[in-house]
Amino acid sequence: MAIVFVLIALLVLAVLVTGNWYVWRRLFRDTTRGPGAVRRAGAVAIAGGWALTVGALVAERAGAPFWLQQVLAWPGFLWLALSLYLLLAVLAGELVRPVLRRILERRARTAEAGTAETANAPAKPQPIPAGQGAGPANGGTPDAGAGGEDAASGGGSRVSEAPAPSSGPSRRLFVSRVVGGAAAAAAVGTVGYGTYGVLRGPGVKRVTVPLAKLPRAAHGFRIAVVSDVHLGPVLGRGFAQKVVDTINSTQPDLIAVVGDLVDGSVKDLGPAAAPLAQLKARHGSFFVTGNHEYFSGAEQWVQEVRRLGLNPLENARTELPHFDLAGVNDVAGEDEGQGPDFARALGDRDRERACVLLAHQPVQIHDAVDHGVDLQLSGHTHGGQLWPGNLIARGANPTLAGLERYGDTQLYVSRGAGAWGPPTRVGAPSDVTVIELASRQA
Repeated sequence: MAIVFVLIALLVLAVLVTGNWYVWRRLFRDTTRGPGAVRRAGAVAIAGGWALTVGALVAERAGAPFWLQQVLAWPGFLWLALSLYLLLAVLAGELVRPVLRRILERRARTAEAGTAETANAPAKPQPIPAGQGAGPANGGTPDAGAGGEDAASGGGSRVSEAPAPSSGPSRRLFVSRVVGGAAAAAAVGTVGYGTYGVLRGPGVKRVTVPLAKLPRAAHGFRIAVVSDVHLGPVLGRGFAQKVVDTINSTQPDLIAVVGDLVDGSVKDLGPAAAPLAQLKARHGSFFVTGNHEYFSGAEQWVQEVRRLGLNPLENARTELPHFDLAGVNDVAGEDEGQGPDFARALGDRDRERACVLLAHQPVQIHDAVDHGVDLQLSGHTHGGQLWPGNLIARGANPTLAGLERYGDTQLYVSRGAGAWGPPTRVGAPSDVTVIELASRQA
């Protein structure tokens, strides 16, 4: 097993080194005339970016002083996103490079053909002023100087001047600079816009979900679903306030926080999470753990959110006036003996009543189906967060984002309000979802 791990680690390292060398080559080596300061600066920038990324990850996992985590997190995690899109952009540039080169070659041939036609065109006869150039026809004798000049310029073979050497870059260098500059601009623009999308706060998404067992009196009941806030070294108290304000603006009947609220200890992030005390809903706010809570001290966070006014559902159920609301722990809690227990949360309930389950990971849907749950609310996937990460996330989860049906059970997966690692989203905008329950009797 150890050998397999080492081989996989070496393969990943080889891929990273190759990919970064390729980016350096296209952006720095191919765009300069020779060794120099630009190439060295490019190598230092790429190596330094990865050093910051590794430092940020190690500092977070090792519980380094929080100020150090914050110092390393911003540049380190942003470089992680930027390096991905630099690689994708230079790869896309390989499709553009031959097309641009062909266009330039065609233009050069056209210009050369036009120059050749001009050079080979017959000279127009020039009128001779009266009294000048008396030749044999006028009874004079040919002028030796004139005859020599005619022989040199027109009387014999025409001598063409060699074109002056170009002082600009070669065609290959020009193409490399255009493609490399466009790739860098595209990557920086993509990461910049994706980061702005996260920092401005989540949008509001509204989804209507009909439940067969929901009584008419509960028609229109609104549940604000928020997941994957990921408060940590990058997203702090200001971001938490934006999320709280967005949730409260929807005036929900109930608030469901479905895991991955934090990336860090209560000691470091308690002040950042303080705005959660402002959450307002007629039937209260409820919380279940995500996998990141178990990296951050789940027991302490359960106590902290309870202190802030949220109701933790640890493999538990509460009976609301018109339906049951249940919650199960995340599967990451199994290593600590605190994993999900569906029997405890749902085993003795009245199955004639509608049931909504809070469970962080979509993979828990199969247990939800077995226990007759009507609707499961989840997060965890981030919708992929960074394209093309959605392709990987889709393969690892039954539902990537949105509403899907599994037998008699429906599953809704939120893309989440925050971001993990890079505070950046591309192709997966953050959201707070308002689920409006609909009764078929209404």
